[in-house]
Amino acid sequence: MDSKFKTIAAIDIGTTKIVAIIGKKDDDGKIEILGIGKAQSLGVKRGVVLNIEDTVNAIEKAVKEAVEKSKIEIEDVYVGIAGQHIKSTRTSGQRYIENEETEISQKDLEILKNDMYKISLEAGEEILHVLPQAYSVDNENGIKHPVGISGKRLVGNFHIVIGKTASINNIKKCINRAGLSVNSLILEPMASAFAVLTKDEKSTGVALVDIGGGTTDIAVFYDGVIRHTSVIPFGGNVITTDIMEGFKILERFAEELKIQYGSALPEMAKDNEVVTIPGISGRPPKEISLKSLAFVINARMKEIIGAISFQIDESGFGKNLGAGIVLTGGGALLHNLTQLFAFETGHDIKIGLPQKYITGEYAEEVNKTIFATSVGLILQGYEEEKYQNIDGNKPKKKSKKRTKKSQKENDAEVPMKNWLKNIGDFFVEDDNKFQDKEEK
Repeated sequence: MDSKFKTIAAIDIGTTKIVAIIGKKDDDGKIEILGIGKAQSLGVKRGVVLNIEDTVNAIEKAVKEAVEKSKIEIEDVYVGIAGQHIKSTRTSGQRYIENEETEISQKDLEILKNDMYKISLEAGEEILHVLPQAYSVDNENGIKHPVGISGKRLVGNFHIVIGKTASINNIKKCINRAGLSVNSLILEPMASAFAVLTKDEKSTGVALVDIGGGTTDIAVFYDGVIRHTSVIPFGGNVITTDIMEGFKILERFAEELKIQYGSALPEMAKDNEVVTIPGISGRPPKEISLKSLAFVINARMKEIIGAISFQIDESGFGKNLGAGIVLTGGGALLHNLTQLFAFETGHDIKIGLPQKYITGEYAEEVNKTIFATSVGLILQGYEEEKYQNIDGNKPKKKSKKRTKKSQKENDAEVPMKNWLKNIGDFFVEDDNKFQDKEEK
């Protein structure tokens, strides 16, 4: 492989799984997947790290698998972040051009963008991303690329993504304790959008909906620019919980029922179809109607779709989605979900896969909705590398790989305000799949 691009590694820390992926861009602009590893996520709930050790162990397991497949050691990674603590806001700033030619330069844009990091935030929050929307020059509005334009007053509109400092620090802590350093934290719906959306879709108007285990992430694009981001604290796991509680069965059985037999449309299930679930601890087997199962799933999915529709309307671009809604993430695989989305929202619906952007030995394995964020993190990583080169910034210094012991010693020096104060035990999912399913 003679590509001039460097190898990039990324880690997607999700509620149900943690994925480590290693890739390298080829001369055609595609990402050759060199290695991928996956581990069950036991220390994360709704995108937030609640158990450091469990999360570190899962990261190490996923990284080990990816490294063994790629035969490439990694030191730094791009990391996805989501969770119910994420929020966004819009703001604007202005700058008066002081050079002799009154011509706007890239430096002016950077100064204006960096000023946005100084906006007032609530205690315990910090800015993750500052995303330019559009500019105006001397009251001439709607300018996307003002560099080179003559003018004295530059105004920029920005979309600001904000997260809780404690949650951010705990993700970094987990990565560091796994012997790696964080290149950058990237909002997961932005990463997923990189992997599954086309330029035409972003230009026409599209909403990316990534349905994960613990959260549903949304990113709205119009005119080629990201206009709105949000994280809904509900995902596929809440449907599993509904099934478990509704039919009084074990969680692992409920998850398998959802995956194998679940449908978002009750009318698509036949009245006489049932599935037999093994009894608990020697109790008699239980028969469950697939029609009843679909009603449980349908009720919760309508609630989630309602929350998604609200966020799309809040963006102000709900009527501008010429390309409709693109679904990705593990929850997008639910049977008949696209039909339910189309009926409830009135938009065209499509399942988003990263196939357009990947190649290599593992491309077929990775071309799934559950890996959209992972692929997007690598693509976003290359964008950040390109930006650093254009901007003339110095490359980030790589830290040496650290052991758990040395990192724990280093943690003792971290200010107490950055520590997670309340780490408790929580429900751990058993992902063993049940056997002996019987359909009558």
